[in-house]
Amino acid sequence: MKMVKTDIGVVAVFYAICAFFYVQTQKLSAESQTYPTFIIAILFGLTTLYLLQMVFRAKKYGTVNSNGEFKDFQPLQFFGCLALTILYLLGVHFIGFYVSSAVFMVATLLFLKVKPIPVAISTVAVLLLVYVAFTRFLQVRLPAGLLF
Repeated sequence: MKMVKTDIGVVAVFYAICAFFYVQTQKLSAESQTYPTFIIAILFGLTTLYLLQMVFRAKKYGTVNSNGEFKDFQPLQFFGCLALTILYLLGVHFIGFYVSSAVFMVATLLFLKVKPIPVAISTVAVLLLVYVAFTRFLQVRLPAGLLF
């Protein structure tokens, strides 16, 4: 399988994400840096493994342009999800993490035409997992929002 040249951009974006979050993590107290640094290290390591895999594929099979890769691109779906994500970020700021996350998950999954039962199960499962992992176990204070 040939290496797709646009994958280089994907790797660059993931390295930039790692760098951004690492810089932001340095603003936290020392004891609060452990978990985010661990997650950033995992993402950095996986990105590096992907880069190495790309290099080996390029040497063994060559490279290929991805000219027709986005031929099935659906602008309404992309921009709709982008708009919902921006609204979610605003929602976290104003109405809090849990409420905005529930609304975001339901709205996005329904927008993507997922059936209601899987939407409900997914939303409850993810929010329960976040509550147990972050609020109860790690005792992380999630944004409550300005309005509440």
